[in-house]
Amino acid sequence: MGQTIAEKIFSTHLRDEPFPGTYVLDLDRVLCHEITTPVAIADLQWRGKDRVFDPDCIKAVIDHVTPAKDSKTATQGKMLREWARRHEIKDFFDVGRNGVCHALFPEKGFIRPGFTVIMGDSHTCTHGAFGAFAAGVGTTDLEVGILKGVCAFRKPNTIRVNLEGSLAQGVYAKDVILYVIGQLGVNGATDRVIEFRGSVVDGMSMEARMTLCNMAIEAGGTSGICLPDMTTVNYLWPFISSDYPDKEAALKDFSRWHSDADAEYEKVLDFDVCDLEPQVTFDYKPDCVKSVGEMAGTPVDQVYIGTCTNGRIEDLRVAAEILKGRKLADTVRGIVSPATPKIFQDALAEGIIQVFMDAGFCVTNPTCGACLGMSNGVLAEGEVCASTSNRNFNGRMGKGGMVHLMSPSTAAATAVKGVITDARRI
Repeated sequence: MGQTIAEKIFSTHLRDEPFPGTYVLDLDRVLCHEITTPVAIADLQWRGKDRVFDPDCIKAVIDHVTPAKDSKTATQGKMLREWARRHEIKDFFDVGRNGVCHALFPEKGFIRPGFTVIMGDSHTCTHGAFGAFAAGVGTTDLEVGILKGVCAFRKPNTIRVNLEGSLAQGVYAKDVILYVIGQLGVNGATDRVIEFRGSVVDGMSMEARMTLCNMAIEAGGTSGICLPDMTTVNYLWPFISSDYPDKEAALKDFSRWHSDADAEYEKVLDFDVCDLEPQVTFDYKPDCVKSVGEMAGTPVDQVYIGTCTNGRIEDLRVAAEILKGRKLADTVRGIVSPATPKIFQDALAEGIIQVFMDAGFCVTNPTCGACLGMSNGVLAEGEVCASTSNRNFNGRMGKGGMVHLMSPSTAAATAVKGVITDARRI
């Protein structure tokens, strides 16, 4: 019997199997940010185990509230900063060099096919776009990962999602994943790996694949994953060019991380997305999804474009196409947060930042702040936000606020009209 890509990664990283169905894996990357890691740092210090297993395998960033908004968040940043210096963690990204973790770390070339990756952040599954097994973990698992370089997981049963056809104009990866979550439900992939396959995935950029994998957790998935191909090679080539004589050699090496033709899946789901329309969430769960046409005319108070889901350069380009020459509706405030300094610089060089500013958007530094209702765009009670983020939980962006998830294209059109709008209509 063949293996899925997740099973191959597990078998090559297996350290121990203490109980049937429980696997202790060696880790290639332990990622850290200032919200969850300080708790682990403090506990390790209290236990007299203030050590790291390998400073080169640990990458850290201050990104959730940056710059600090109060003394508490400043203390969290200080703890991470001092810990990184103490243990000579060279890949630490402080204020000014920092970006949203799940955009910054791939951009730096830290994630490779076949890697095992953990972080104290649920959207760590983003990195599965590179053919890695990447999962968000709790504080205890993060501590063990920092100290020992291992983490325990259950057997990686996999749901294969085949996405076939071709996307209509104005339909994007965000629409696809919202639709899939709507079909699976928020518990449909609990403790499972979602393997994204098919011609639609094959034609996607790495940025789009990261959008798919980013939201696997919203269906309960431990990790989302794509098979590495030439698109993966091209994205990583600046970082791996010295390791291979040419791109074809890299592609051949990466192909060992493909699922076997006779691999066994728990479930296989086939979706033809040719007729898919732009998608929008309603209510307070990510599986509460309707077409934009069904939600058209719903008033919003704020439009937010950014986050680890849709804050990359191709996302900003799509939104700018809609916004160019147009203004925000008088009833709407718009906020855009490019996900990394490089993305900000690229958007500046391409004139995209000017387009946003001319339209009336507030352009902020890279940060996760608004997404989880901590800074840079918190909602007041009763307000409604059209957001390119990944969660619409009750109070997610502010107590009593409502969040409608959508693509950057739909968000930009909504900003112009002041109500949820299909961008194809304008």
